[in-house]
Amino acid sequence: MKLLIIGASGPTGRHVLEKALQEGDTVTVFCRHPESLKDVKGDFFKIAGDATSQEDLVKAMTSQEAVISTLGRGKSTQANNLFSQSAKAIVQAAKIAKISRLVWLSSFGVGETFQDATMIQKFMYRTLLKDIYANKKASEKTIRESHLKWTIVYPTALMNGSPKGKYRVHDRIKMKGAPRIDRADVAEFMYKAVQNDEWSFRNAVITN
Repeated sequence: MKLLIIGASGPTGRHVLEKALQEGDTVTVFCRHPESLKDVKGDFFKIAGDATSQEDLVKAMTSQEAVISTLGRGKSTQANNLFSQSAKAIVQAAKIAKISRLVWLSSFGVGETFQDATMIQKFMYRTLLKDIYANKKASEKTIRESHLKWTIVYPTALMNGSPKGKYRVHDRIKMKGAPRIDRADVAEFMYKAVQNDEWSFRNAVITN
């Protein structure tokens, strides 16, 4: 598969990149600083650009078959409209480049998944993460209303441990306790999801 990974320099994106390379795909990464991926073993194409720029994205999407987006704001609690603006740019660029498949990384607690959160989670989402979650919700509206065959992935608290290879993924999961998931496992699922249409037009809540 000719696969474009947007945000590949982030911690989850790197895992997606490594998985795609292991599987032998033709991979292109798109991020602001692709030079930060020089330690990743394997051959892949690197394109520097702005995920909110339709022009940059069209160049990156040309000749691709599918897109995985792992955009994030790191430790920041402010979205600065990254998700809403990039979603609009990605949708328009994909239409121009004639791409139909997108797997998009969100966060558990955004949109309809909020109703299945624990009380502690809901408090966090309404306070500390309020701005980012509102912007992610707006971005998802754009994606759902687009021409794309989308999958929106909602991981619980992301951890940096080794992949477990065992996780739960469903359209809805009622949470208990302190749910979490390793980024490597999320990346594995995102990679699998983009390969076919089993998860097209579906939410994918993923946790341990």
